[in-house]
Amino acid sequence: MTDPAQSIDERPIGPALLRGWRRRCPNCGTGPLLRSYLKVHDTCAVCGEEMHHQRADDGPAYITILVVGHIVGPAVLWAFVKWRPDPLVLTAVFSVATVALSLWLLQRIKGAFVALQWSRRMHGFGGRA
Repeated sequence: MTDPAQSIDERPIGPALLRGWRRRCPNCGTGPLLRSYLKVHDTCAVCGEEMHHQRADDGPAYITILVVGHIVGPAVLWAFVKWRPDPLVLTAVFSVATVALSLWLLQRIKGAFVALQWSRRMHGFGGRA
C-alpha cells in the first residue's frame, strides 16, 4: 500500500532526469541549473526551487570516467586493429576525443545527479518542513 502523503506531491524520476540532462531545473524544466561550468544555482531563477541542497560531489566525475572509458577503450582497439595507425597519431586523436567527450558529458551527468536527488527528495529536497 502506498503512503498517501507521498502520492500527494509525486516527483516522477524520468522527466526530472531528462531536465537535469538538459541542464535545466528539475522542477520546472525552464530555469538554468548551472551558473558556471559545474556550480549549481542556489535557487531556480524561474520557479524559485531551492537547489543548494544538492550533494553531487564526486559522483558525476566517476560516472563520466566510467562512461568515457567504456566508449573510448573499445574505439581505440577497433581503430588500431582496422587501420594500424602510427601510435602517436592514435594517441593524439583519442586524447582529444577523450577530453572532449568528458567535458561534454560532465555537466549533463551532474545535472542528472541533481535531478535524481530532487526527484527522490534526498539531502533536503522537499523533506520535512
